[in-house]
Amino acid sequence: MIEMMIELQGGAKAPLYEKIYESIKQDIMTGKIPKGEKLPSTRQLAKHLTVSRSTVELAYDQLLAEGYLNAEPCRGFFVCDISQLYQLEGRVLPECHRQERETREEWKVDFSPYAISTEHFPFNIWRKISKDVLLDDSEDLLLPGHSQGEYELRSAIATYLYQARGVNCRVSDIIVGAGNEYLEILLAQILGEKKCVWMEAPGYPQAYHTFRNMGYQVTCLSAERGGIEEIRRKNPDLIYIMPSHQFPMGTVMPLGQRLELLQWASETEGRYLIEDDHDSEYRYRGKPIPSLQSIDRYGKVIYLGTFSKSIAPSLRISYMVLPKELIQQYRQNCGFYSNTVPRIQQEILREFIQGGHFERHLNKMRGIYKGKRDYLLGELKGCPWVEAIRGDHGGLHLLVEVHTRKTEEQLCNLAAERGVKVSGILQYQLHTGSRKSEQKPTLLLGYGRLTDKQIQEGLYLLTEVV
Repeated sequence: MIEMMIELQGGAKAPLYEKIYESIKQDIMTGKIPKGEKLPSTRQLAKHLTVSRSTVELAYDQLLAEGYLNAEPCRGFFVCDISQLYQLEGRVLPECHRQERETREEWKVDFSPYAISTEHFPFNIWRKISKDVLLDDSEDLLLPGHSQGEYELRSAIATYLYQARGVNCRVSDIIVGAGNEYLEILLAQILGEKKCVWMEAPGYPQAYHTFRNMGYQVTCLSAERGGIEEIRRKNPDLIYIMPSHQFPMGTVMPLGQRLELLQWASETEGRYLIEDDHDSEYRYRGKPIPSLQSIDRYGKVIYLGTFSKSIAPSLRISYMVLPKELIQQYRQNCGFYSNTVPRIQQEILREFIQGGHFERHLNKMRGIYKGKRDYLLGELKGCPWVEAIRGDHGGLHLLVEVHTRKTEEQLCNLAAERGVKVSGILQYQLHTGSRKSEQKPTLLLGYGRLTDKQIQEGLYLLTEVV
């Protein structure tokens, strides 16, 4: 049996048992205490270190639990063979992983249309709510919840949707899930196989690829040219649209076209309109645009929404409102699935909404994003290469037509060489092919996460490449 020298004074402010545990663990890992060595009894070590016996017992219990020690009755504690233990300390990344990390691009300016401002997130409020939820010691939070999401959260979402977007739904019509893509995958299982989906192009690539991956036939029509005649000719089962703020064009669907689509959907059983209410929270001119679902009298609109832009992308909480008929199909086909959002996260979000924090945060961010948009618009007026600006009524990006002899791809590549990340409209054309050559290159300039200084620098660098 060895004598052990363990330094308990100074160093990190940790409980004594943790210091004893860490010291013995390190000696075992480095081989200072070899395999099979017997350790002092808890009484002997406690007397040697001048600490309570319970302190040493806690340290030994942790070492036993992690497989560093083995307790033999009437004999004592012995060091185990740790060669098969899972150890992170000192592990070196494989060369390919190191290269991936080291070559990750750092952009001077990122004009991503998906980025949001995180510096104004109410961390103190979120932290307090999280702490209060855990302090309640509710064991229910550790159990599987309702497959559609917790009733209280769905109730809060239903109230918000009715007040903000005019959505008419019951709490039982809502399904909460981890992101829009998951809900679209779920929807495909509810509706069944071999469906044909109509989408606008340029359009939202995440939805396009999700439906394709689920085996759906996706037909894309021009977002600027598509009409009810073309839809009747294609005769799809589903139409995926963003009527309140089309991505990436930023357009609003006229009421007449909305009514035509609802009439079309009502004419045949099994037809549905999927309304993705993308970026609807952020509108800077005129009154808020009501949702398509709010004027649906036929039960033909499937409504999708998310908290990714209004709170944070990492929250991964989205929601889907299904017509009554499809809720029945969900329960039959997919009701046995566990919900993909942890109950603790659901409870925190519920309190954030019902406590009025979400409303205050949203109103604050509208003002902040409007300020960023106004500043970007002002700076663009001084850029000689700007031909036209579109999509400035809402959302978190602008469309800028560029006067240049270069192609969109050339502009984006040259900008990237100068540390500016920017995308062109052709990247969102999905599979419909390039636009006509006489049309001007068009860039998407997202401003959600940029400061005034970054906007200035980004436009200066873009001016150099145009």
